[in-house]
Amino acid sequence: MTGVEGTTRKELVTKFVYLAIAVVISLLATYPWPRPSDPLTLPEERRQLDELALQELDGGTWRLSEHRGQVVLLNYWATWCGPCRAETPGLVKIAKDTKGVAVVGVSVDHGDVALVREFVKEMKVGYPIAIPERVSQFEQGLAGVPTTILIDAKGRVAKVYVGETREKEFRKDVAKLQAESGGAS
Repeated sequence: MTGVEGTTRKELVTKFVYLAIAVVISLLATYPWPRPSDPLTLPEERRQLDELALQELDGGTWRLSEHRGQVVLLNYWATWCGPCRAETPGLVKIAKDTKGVAVVGVSVDHGDVALVREFVKEMKVGYPIAIPERVSQFEQGLAGVPTTILIDAKGRVAKVYVGETREKEFRKDVAKLQAESGGAS
């Protein structure tokens, strides 16, 4: 029996099977599988951050130096970023229930601060949100958003996460840093 343009049913089924296999392989290749986590930078190799002062959404100033002795998660994000929206609830939980940890969000949105306020309200963000200067050197060095910088209790960069990161990974690394400094977990 022949079908379209002289092709047999068997040939059509074979083509369909090959197409289905190609689609499955494509889906598997593009699925956002959990990526292996990079280890924390060894304490002796960590880079000390200079004083960091960020203008907060509410008008105050967030200063890194005021958080010495705490582990800090410095999260760069944007209201239009899907992965940022996905990781924010985990950061909200960490900020709320993890002793000895400071979380600060830095919005890289440029323009309407009302959008940032709306995001903060919608996501129930209880930690400080900062708005950097338009040409912040730190912001210009970002590979993308979200980017989160994990800072140890001495103010040194222990790890940089680029892309959406799961709450579980943040918690694991925070616990390691707190164990290093003998802090709360």
